[in-house]
Amino acid sequence: MRVLIDTNILTRAVQPSHSMHAQAVNAVGELKIRGNDLCISPQNLVEFWAVATRPESANGLEMSISEAEIELVRIKSLFRLLEDNALIYREWERIVVQYRVSGKNTHDARLVATMKSHGLSQLLTFNEDHFKRYSDITVLSPKTI
Repeated sequence: MRVLIDTNILTRAVQPSHSMHAQAVNAVGELKIRGNDLCISPQNLVEFWAVATRPESANGLEMSISEAEIELVRIKSLFRLLEDNALIYREWERIVVQYRVSGKNTHDARLVATMKSHGLSQLLTFNEDHFKRYSDITVLSPKTI
């Protein structure tokens, strides 16, 4: 089974001192042991970069550009990178209208659109509540893996 990894899993996995670090790392490891194909999207990488290079005072990781670049290379080596394609925007537009999505939640809707355009139905995330409106995907929580 192919599983999309949400950005919050990636950010927690690089923060050994964070209370959710072990859950993120363990969930990814367990899904791999079970034979799942773990995927990320270009959007995950953009979001990761934004958090990684933001100051801690703004809820970031305060990495240097060089440190963030090293992490991107590492992340891309660990997960299958799904390609952006023209179907993603069309699917995103359909989703935001159908589910009446607005504001910051439009970013999550784009992840769902990426999943749909690539035939994925499972998402690993700490933000289960952000995705519960989407009845055609299965949300996996690191707490239950």
